[in-house]
Amino acid sequence: MDDQDRDWHAWHDRYDEPGSLLSRRLAVVQDRITRFLDTAPPGDIKALSICAGQGRDLLGALEEHPRRADVTALLVELDPRNTSAARARAKELGLRRIQVVTGDAAETDHYLSHAPADLVLACGVFGNVTAEDIQRTIAHCEALCRPGGATIWTRHRREPDLVPQICDWFAESGFTREYITEPGDFCVGVHRRTGQPRRLVPGATMFTFLGHLTMVERGCG
Repeated sequence: MDDQDRDWHAWHDRYDEPGSLLSRRLAVVQDRITRFLDTAPPGDIKALSICAGQGRDLLGALEEHPRRADVTALLVELDPRNTSAARARAKELGLRRIQVVTGDAAETDHYLSHAPADLVLACGVFGNVTAEDIQRTIAHCEALCRPGGATIWTRHRREPDLVPQICDWFAESGFTREYITEPGDFCVGVHRRTGQPRRLVPGATMFTFLGHLTMVERGCG
């Protein structure tokens, strides 16, 4: 099976399995989103999610959060079944300021009207693209994330363990490390944008989404 054959809608079922890697990772990501919202200054909070899937991380964190009405969010995801699920969940929760777009999340044009954001989510991206594309995506995060904002990202800890290199790439792109999970079977990172404002480049492609099995076959996993 390659990435084109993988059912990315059914893949989300593992979030519902107690103790699974995805359910444990989701809990950490939601906790970091909650902490970000807890400390955000008064006023609107703008968020965007790259390869958002069904939006379980952001929507789950917003479900009972007191700042939920302050959040305007853009979720970009290619699978129309996942975007349909995300829209339905946002509607169920009464989150009227959540926009869900069905499209290639690698294309910067999707974010031109929404960047720079206070919170950028790149969860489930860095484990499914090449190292070169991780670095390229982080460079684009300079413009996706406003100064003072934060980017939350995930990556597995299998070999090659790129987490230290990812942290270096964030530092090179004007970010300061705020949080990294202890070494285990996954990593959740939070990097705070401290550099100067950057303009998002239109018409650019940040990465090519390969999928885990394809990554292993190519020696990139």
